[in-house]
Amino acid sequence: MTQIRHLNPATVAKPPGYTHVVEVTGPGRTVYIAGQLGLDLDNKLVGQPGDFRAQCTKAFENLGLALASVGATFNDVVKINNYLTDIAHIGVFREVRDSFLNTKAPPASTTIAIPALARPGALFEIEAVAVLAA
Repeated sequence: MTQIRHLNPATVAKPPGYTHVVEVTGPGRTVYIAGQLGLDLDNKLVGQPGDFRAQCTKAFENLGLALASVGATFNDVVKINNYLTDIAHIGVFREVRDSFLNTKAPPASTTIAIPALARPGALFEIEAVAVLAA
């Protein structure tokens, strides 16, 4: 049986909205989800140009759809990596993230600001690792 344990060691400052350590033990399936952007089915960025919230929300929705394709949910996510083209959007990112993830047992997370993403006009990208029972 796969077990997932979320730990925030008392020796490290408590994190806002993520877990420092996520330990997975037992047999299971590990699923790696490639970076998801705020793209619709026509491969177009959602929202108006510069609409970070729309792109971020759609990227999380796309992540949810990718997870569902293997029978997973956001509760199975143990690690996310987030890429923002402007760190000023961190507050909006956190709001959107918290509407999708289990805030009582959030995944480990890394968020960085980068100068640009591979897709022109893209403002946000998220990738994830999920663990499911065998």
